[in-house]
Amino acid sequence: MSDTALINTELPALTLVSRGKVRDVYATSSPEHLLFVATDRISAYDVILRNGVPDKGKVLTTISLFWFEKLQDIIPTHFVTADVDEMPEEVRQYRSQIEGRAMLVKKAKVVPLEAIVRGYLTGSGWAEYKKSGTVHGIPLPAGLAESQKLPQPLFTPSTKAEQGQHDENISPERAASIIGQELYDKISTAAIKLYQAAADYALTRGLILADTKFEFGLIPTPSGGEELILVDELLTPDSSRYWPAEGYKPGGSQPSFDKQYLRDWLTSTGFRKGREDGPEGKEGEGWVMEASVVEGTRKRYLEALQMLMGKEATV
Repeated sequence: MSDTALINTELPALTLVSRGKVRDVYATSSPEHLLFVATDRISAYDVILRNGVPDKGKVLTTISLFWFEKLQDIIPTHFVTADVDEMPEEVRQYRSQIEGRAMLVKKAKVVPLEAIVRGYLTGSGWAEYKKSGTVHGIPLPAGLAESQKLPQPLFTPSTKAEQGQHDENISPERAASIIGQELYDKISTAAIKLYQAAADYALTRGLILADTKFEFGLIPTPSGGEELILVDELLTPDSSRYWPAEGYKPGGSQPSFDKQYLRDWLTSTGFRKGREDGPEGKEGEGWVMEASVVEGTRKRYLEALQMLMGKEATV
């Protein structure tokens, strides 16, 4: 365990393709592969905090690898290896920086859609339901309570915004018009299957998977077509809401092992979604977590890891 957060990687022999909210992506000598490195950066409401959470990137990678293996029969993924010794030679020199937080992945054309599946009524879904009785324009039965389990999991897509912009919740019809009905049907079917399998397993470990976000990509096939695969991270506390099953009671917010703790702190300090004073936050200095918030977030992420994989699991 480290006491220092890795905010940015420095791999000068590699070409940096992009820095996302969490991941630094590098080209490799293999034209078919990319190097994904999960840093300790953390974002909330699409804004990246100035300081990070030590070992968070390792937790995200460990949980993603766990789910990639467990759900591999549902849909192929972009994952190739997390073993630095099996990565291209130019990558191996950075072992001390990337071990435990890096994956070699297949290069894919990312589908411009956030594939969100909701099993419980919470977050922006609950906010919309209170106003209109719908979630992403989908009508739901009257009288549902906050955090209540939905009659069946809902596929509720959103746009995939550029960094610093907000994703926009959209209807299934609009999503299908953006990417095409055939691809939409494939993604929605795969996303529901992935969510249901993960939620069923999580419950055996004392966790409720309230909702999650998947990302998909397309890779070329030998026949000249394209194959749909799962990309990015998978079912981590960054992309999912995990609640303890013990003590679960609909009718209000739930304790959680995810970013909600950070979101709650941000709003308590004056942050308002859509009014961030720009990406720089307060007085142009950026949003910086207090030490207690860093430690509280770290604790919740590690608890999610250990509840899923066992108390002996660590990074």
